Amino acid sequence: MELTLKTPKEIGDMLKARGVKPSVIRIKVMQYLLENRVHPNADSIYKVLLKDIPTLSKTSIYNTLKTLSSKGMILEVMTGAGEIRFDGYPARHGHFLCVECGKIMDVNLECTACKIPDLNGCKVTEQSIYLKGICAECGSGDKKNGKKSGKSKQGA
Repeated sequence: MELTLKTPKEIGDMLKARGVKPSVIRIKVMQYLLENRVHPNADSIYKVLLKDIPTLSKTSIYNTLKTLSSKGMILEVMTGAGEIRFDGYPARHGHFLCVECGKIMDVNLECTACKIPDLNGCKVTEQSIYLKGICAECGSGDKKNGKKSGKSKQGA
């Protein structure tokens, strides 16, 4: 599940190819998601990009994420706790959510046995595999040694 990092020009070309007008904010958001595979939420993206774009608004971030998602360039990952995280890797894969620290990890899955039943004429437009559990870091002895990090709400 390797993803090649893209230059701002390449990201601009990707946006144009999907019918999205490139802007500084759209390029920066896409670049951040491609370079940081931490499945951040909108607030985390806003806080990081605000350093480079002091005039940035949360509305611009939400609108950009909505546009990129609607064009299939990013995925929205629902945590089950009402929080939406974002993934810059839209190819088919699953996600694992650690219920202890909140980290979301990509999971490369092969679902050759996953057959979709007859849905009485309904058309499937999206499939997602979402696993929950305790990550290796949280499941190790670190917590017993007083190194518990607590739940993360920032997408990392």
